[in-house]
Amino acid sequence: MGGLRKIAVPFVAPGPCGVAIRDRLKHLTAQDERVLRAVGEHQGALASRDLKARCADGLEHGAQTWAARKRELTGVSSSRIAGAITKATHDQWALARRCQTAYIQNLDAGIKALRHRLSLPVGEKGTKRAAGGYRSKSEWFRKSRRLALLEERHAAAVAEWRAGRVRVVRGGRRLLNTRHHLTEARLTEDEWRERWEAERWFLAADGESGKRFGNETVRVTPDGEVSIKLPVPLAHLANTKHGRYILTARIGFAHRGAEWADRIEANRAVAYRIHLDVKRGRWYLTASWQRPVVQTIPLETARARGMIGVDTNADHFAAYLLDRHGNPVGEPHRFGYDLSGSAGHRDAQIRHALTRLINWARCAGVAAIGIEDLDFTAEKTREKHGRRKRFRQLISGMPTGKLKARLVSMAAEHGLSVVAVDPAYTSLWGAQHWQKPLVTPRRKMSRHDAAGIAIGRRALGHPVRRRTAPPPHDRSDRAGHRTAQAGPGTREREGTRPTATDRPPGGPSPSGKRKRGTSASNTVRDAPSTQQWVQDSPTHTG
Repeated sequence: MGGLRKIAVPFVAPGPCGVAIRDRLKHLTAQDERVLRAVGEHQGALASRDLKARCADGLEHGAQTWAARKRELTGVSSSRIAGAITKATHDQWALARRCQTAYIQNLDAGIKALRHRLSLPVGEKGTKRAAGGYRSKSEWFRKSRRLALLEERHAAAVAEWRAGRVRVVRGGRRLLNTRHHLTEARLTEDEWRERWEAERWFLAADGESGKRFGNETVRVTPDGEVSIKLPVPLAHLANTKHGRYILTARIGFAHRGAEWADRIEANRAVAYRIHLDVKRGRWYLTASWQRPVVQTIPLETARARGMIGVDTNADHFAAYLLDRHGNPVGEPHRFGYDLSGSAGHRDAQIRHALTRLINWARCAGVAAIGIEDLDFTAEKTREKHGRRKRFRQLISGMPTGKLKARLVSMAAEHGLSVVAVDPAYTSLWGAQHWQKPLVTPRRKMSRHDAAGIAIGRRALGHPVRRRTAPPPHDRSDRAGHRTAQAGPGTREREGTRPTATDRPPGGPSPSGKRKRGTSASNTVRDAPSTQQWVQDSPTHTG
């Protein structure tokens, strides 16, 4: 047991801090679309220029350079638009910086794995904890070449990180690379160009509390009227006073519409973003706002009514309901999803599975859902898993970060908390201690179902094992009760255990002769049992 790593303490995941809702801008006129395209193109060019200046500043950026960039943008737009553009630029630069750090860490993991395997003799077998040597001299040579390549990339990335240089593409690097593969993407050059320009537009405005309806640049009234404050060079396109343009479309948020209406009527900040879905030819408006930080409930409160343990897999959630003592209740549940296809399809599948999971949790009456705090950042390296390409694709395709964020957000809307636990050994120990005991002629248990029980017990603060070691024979009261499930005040927790038998059911007696039991059903045995200690059923009595 000395080689096992330390298990992290479970914690209640903090709730969501923001809300975003979307509605379609329907029945736009040709003039409306021309104005939106002109504004998006103009402000997109300003955003591109500002991002270029921010990247050139690198680590020398400060409050003075920020103010200088904002003053320069204010003259060709407005102070509020300039503030929104510079803030978006800083967020994009910071995201690129974090991605650069993650890339360096990934290279470090690959270099470490390669150095370890290259240091071993050719053909040496590996263990469960570490990979062995390479299988042939040719493979060893190819991996040594790859090590040199990774070290060169690592040195270049570290040099860029120290210099504060990041690589950012407005519009997305994936869409940019699609330009070289139009045939595979089934796009013409004009279709790609239209998507590329739409992604580089900037039609967004930050909210401002105290202003009318919470936003001065993009204003949406309670009856759904949308108006835009045009930048100075495009003020001649206004169709109302004060340089504003009113769209013919009306907005009516079906989801969270009452919450949005309460905010704008109180003149609280609401941010808006207008974007075009080129594939569908539809315009959308997204409203977002921040929520006050909600204090999460204590861990003991989340455990009071039991827990649902959820094991995350490549194609389903395996969930099991446990009472507050850690006992499995009822049958295992599975909520399947399909992560193939487009990003929108995958996202819809995850949301549908989480919706069914949350509905079942509400019906079960629990206050929290236990889930593994998964992070495959260090597990995706090609050097660690070698030829197991399918496995690498499997773990890379599991959207663990998005899944946790969606579960926390969706659960909070129904008054449920999410308890994150360390994922170490949950599948191994769950299968070892829970898979076989819970199998019945009518119930099939998989390793994933057993892992759900292990996750739930860890979230409840119980060990994964069903029972602790039996107490000493001399002083059982001194050592305490042998079960790890029943609480100290539970009735009948010290009750008599089922009588042990000398032979398995249906088998012969130890003497080889058939014995006939007494016909009386209330026979009492006064003599103490000489049999070895027999493990109890996993269910809790009381």
